[in-house]
Amino acid sequence: MRKKNLLLIVIIAVIVLAGGASAFSFLIRSGGDGHKKEAVQENVIISLEPFIVNLYDPQKLRYLKMSLQLELAKTPEAEYAKTRIPQIKDAVIMLLTSKSAEALQSPEGKLLFKDEVTLAAGQIVGENIVKNVYITDFMMQ
Repeated sequence: MRKKNLLLIVIIAVIVLAGGASAFSFLIRSGGDGHKKEAVQENVIISLEPFIVNLYDPQKLRYLKMSLQLELAKTPEAEYAKTRIPQIKDAVIMLLTSKSAEALQSPEGKLLFKDEVTLAAGQIVGENIVKNVYITDFMMQ
């Protein structure tokens, strides 16, 4: 009787494990939720030449070298944005030269600056076109 109970437990465990493995395999192949996967929208990255500016600091002369990349939604407006790089660079320079070194040194200050660039570039190329701003080089002296 004891051998039969042990054999029954082993058979049930094997069935449960096989069912779990099958369910896991199905979920992995179907994307995890059984629904069709959403198409991932590709974006376009525009690199801006490095900015070298004097920061706003009445007490001390401070320089900043910064490189930015803009991530744009892949739309016809993204191609238009490439023709508006001089206007975008002008807006970035105006923003940078109005900032103090202290304002840009903190992570919060950098995030605020990125939001301001997103807003300014969005006003130039169109709303919801600029998805993200990446700071790829940052040197302050």
